Amino acid sequence: MMNCYDNRELSWLKFNRRILEEAADESVPLGERLLFASIYQTNLDEFFMIRVGSLYDMVLVDDPTRDNKTDMTAAEQIAEIRREVKRQAAQRDETYEGIMRAFLPLGVEQVKISSLTPEEEAYLHAYFNSEIKPMISPQVVDKRHLFPFLPNKATYAVCHLETKSSVKLGLIPISAGANSYPRMILLPDKSKLRFILAEDVILHYLGAIFENYRISEKALIRITRNADIDMEEGLYDHEVDLREVMEQLLKKRKKLSPVRLEVSGDLGQDAAKRLLKYLEMTEDEIVRLESPFDMSFVFSLRNRIERAHPELFFEPFNPQRASCIVQNQPIIPQIAAHDIMLSYPYESIRSFITLLAEAANDPDVVSIKITLYRVARGSKIIEALINAAENGKEVFVLVELRARFDEENNIGWSRQLERAGCIVMYGPEHLKVHSKLMLITRKNGRDLQYITQIGTGNYNEKTSELYTDLSLMTADVSIGTEANRVFHALSIGNLVENTTNLMVAPLALRNKVTELIDHEIAKAAGGGEGYLGFKLNSLTDKVIMDKLIEASCAGVRVEMVIRGICCLVPGVPGLTENITVRSIVGRYLEHSRIYIFGKDDPRVYISSADFMTRNTTRRVEVAAPVRSDDIKKRVLGIFDVLMHDDTKARMLLPDGTYVHVPPNEGEHVYAQQFFEQQAKQAAAAAAAAKPVRPMKAIAVRVRRRKDK
Repeated sequence: MMNCYDNRELSWLKFNRRILEEAADESVPLGERLLFASIYQTNLDEFFMIRVGSLYDMVLVDDPTRDNKTDMTAAEQIAEIRREVKRQAAQRDETYEGIMRAFLPLGVEQVKISSLTPEEEAYLHAYFNSEIKPMISPQVVDKRHLFPFLPNKATYAVCHLETKSSVKLGLIPISAGANSYPRMILLPDKSKLRFILAEDVILHYLGAIFENYRISEKALIRITRNADIDMEEGLYDHEVDLREVMEQLLKKRKKLSPVRLEVSGDLGQDAAKRLLKYLEMTEDEIVRLESPFDMSFVFSLRNRIERAHPELFFEPFNPQRASCIVQNQPIIPQIAAHDIMLSYPYESIRSFITLLAEAANDPDVVSIKITLYRVARGSKIIEALINAAENGKEVFVLVELRARFDEENNIGWSRQLERAGCIVMYGPEHLKVHSKLMLITRKNGRDLQYITQIGTGNYNEKTSELYTDLSLMTADVSIGTEANRVFHALSIGNLVENTTNLMVAPLALRNKVTELIDHEIAKAAGGGEGYLGFKLNSLTDKVIMDKLIEASCAGVRVEMVIRGICCLVPGVPGLTENITVRSIVGRYLEHSRIYIFGKDDPRVYISSADFMTRNTTRRVEVAAPVRSDDIKKRVLGIFDVLMHDDTKARMLLPDGTYVHVPPNEGEHVYAQQFFEQQAKQAAAAAAAAKPVRPMKAIAVRVRRRKDK
């Protein structure tokens, strides 16, 4: 019998490969391909810092725990990760080289030292002497000089230094930035954009830095360190402010052990052995690359290219005004009249911000309660909450200080909210609060009214233009009452154990999902049509996966759109043959979560929770039912369009590989482009005060993807 499970970490690497494939796809605008290459690198950095870092921790303490899906030990997972990353490194180099080669006819070139003209060589030499050399701090490592600490993700030039009597190691930190020298050095050719990276210049002129030495080997290196900090460990035996603990742990994160050494250049066996000895690493932990380690310069390069060649980028799209909201009219009465749903980034988050601003100034509003996970810098949402508190409203804000890599940002916001008079909480011990929940309570005389918002994405203006998310706003009393129970439980450190309307993890979400799956199994067993549809970022929860296998074996049809990790392999005979899995990687990051149970009169939910064990059992998450017939039809329509995408969708095969879906028999569908056009049409019709003609479900013509 075939195994129908995949390892979480290896599945994630397959997802990141799909991003790299977008960088290589010639049907993607050239400027955007450069951005996808940068995203691939940034994703991989974080993967090593967190996921690989946690596996290293397990090996360090001899943790015998095996992956419950593939029975692999932590050491076995690390070994397989290393092999796959090295395989992808060659693809990464080839992709980056292909992108830069495609820029050449447009006058954009990353110049190699070997191709400089004599005039350019003279210019660069003078530039190095005047602008770079005075700013660098070379170090020699020998018996008298200890090997320095190399910060996480810092690039160094390293070389093998030889004299008549000794061999030493030379190191130079590449400290390009606003306070030193630019990372991207432009050559003096006004007709073209020709540049060279600072690290390549420094590597070339090492002989002028380490004088009186013979340099036999030289290369660029970069260390990736474990960043998997344990917040709970920091709280043991301490009666201190959680913010202080987090600040100390963030300092600790920067000093954890290395998990990857990237090398580019001529670093031979002797120098490599010496370097690995200092770093206490092994040859297996080296990843050799030819493309840049750090792709952050891409954003500066992108801005320069876009000014001259806007056609090399996606056509600009501005989030539209939501057609379901009457502009220049109060929003609260509109929500009281009917539920409203916003779809980001196609519709603007401004309507939600307007709702908060309206509540802040409404004399009948007594309180605003909200959970914050990732917030934009300069946030208008924070501004509205502060305004509400200053207007005398009770503002309860649960700030999740443990949001990965947003900890410092959230610490700052928590202090600012507290100074404004907001009640700031941090959530229950051992559990992150990942829900996207907001509750406005109004009281007019004896009448109590709830306005509840439940979303799939963060309260973040920036990501609302980059991620696809859904935001439901309702005056449904039963939902508002349960939302209030969630906030009450959070305020006193308790968990919601039972619900009637909402699903609330960690105690009342997974069990409700499996119960609804059981209902479809029973329906199929009785001769009816069992159906399940899910749109998720990731699927790793084995309890839910086992239930989906049971559903498949019972004849229930299961359709899933899963952007990232999927540990359940579809199409395996006798196990998952009734399950299909698609992944869509495109211009926007597919982030919304949709649960659909049943085909005729289905139960539909939107949620902040993926079907991952961390979401279903170790986080506070909320899923809300979609009760409005119009909104339910809209959510089902979104899912249907995604299932018909034959432009950016890939399907997961029984052998665990992903391939592009075959072309549709009729119109080709690019789902994200379809939703852009739909939002523009709806906004234009609303502005003209004309009824919106419904668009056909899959009526968008797009350029066919080039065959690979």
